[in-house]
Amino acid sequence: MPWLIALALLVVPIAEIYVIIQVGQVIGGWPTVGLLLVESALGAWIVKREGRRAWNALQTALQTGKMPGRELTDGALVLIGGTLLLTPGFLTDILGFFFVLPFTRPLARRAVTSYFSRRAARLTPTTLNPFIPGATPPPRNDDVIQGEVIDPEK
Repeated sequence: MPWLIALALLVVPIAEIYVIIQVGQVIGGWPTVGLLLVESALGAWIVKREGRRAWNALQTALQTGKMPGRELTDGALVLIGGTLLLTPGFLTDILGFFFVLPFTRPLARRAVTSYFSRRAARLTPTTLNPFIPGATPPPRNDDVIQGEVIDPEK
């Protein structure tokens, strides 16, 4: 995982610069800067609105005693999407809008939930957890070791 993050930190800025240059060659330098500023302002407005919705949904779930899994995931997606939207570049903005917009966020939520479910299944050994349906109990070791308890106080 650390090497993936390092690779992303190297590749994403280079890809962003390339895309910005290509867009700038097509529509011009100042229109490109203007487009990036408009995207950031629109993204900030959407993040504010969707963040408020996610916060209200989380509060409602907590007050009603409902498990807030969906609401926490939505809040995390809005936070990550907002960070991506405030980062200058077209590629990060596309991913940020995907995480933040209310009609694409359920797709992102499903992908995130699926990823973490698979990861948790890999990290949790089913042979040691009897609460997982279909889990096999750990192998028993019936070896008895004979010994004598010595009390150091005597």
